[in-house]
Amino acid sequence: MLTFKTVFTAIALSTLPLSMAAADPIQLGDLTLEKAWTRATPPRARAGGGFLTITNTGNQDARLIAGQSDVAERTEIHEMAVTDGIMKMRELTDGLTIPAGETVELKPGGYHVMFMGLKDPFVAGESVRVTLTFEPGGPVDVTMPVHEMGAKSTMSHSKH
Repeated sequence: MLTFKTVFTAIALSTLPLSMAAADPIQLGDLTLEKAWTRATPPRARAGGGFLTITNTGNQDARLIAGQSDVAERTEIHEMAVTDGIMKMRELTDGLTIPAGETVELKPGGYHVMFMGLKDPFVAGESVRVTLTFEPGGPVDVTMPVHEMGAKSTMSHSKH
């Protein structure tokens, strides 16, 4: 029995850094990606949004130009804005500029990663993996923990 407990404890401790890594900031050249998350979707939803904060500490602008994920048929970079009292959402076909020395927050009601043609619903407590591509910098894998449906920020947590 002591051997089983020892093996179980070793396995549990060996997986700890992997689970913590998803919450750690990701460095890609002069870009820091952090606070990535998404929210649960209804069972038949065809779309979902992904959110994160991107800081550019460099002296030249960068652009988020693409996204790709196995969870959806298409992954796009979108902007939601209110124009003349009408809410509009559109794909940013030229990408999203991350100005030098500034931080851009992708959040509900603003810029976001749009997962279109979801293959399965997003479930609170799970995570979604997406590859984001930047110019300069290239691709980087980001894990987005899934918060409860309707969450407004990373401060909203799944109920366990």
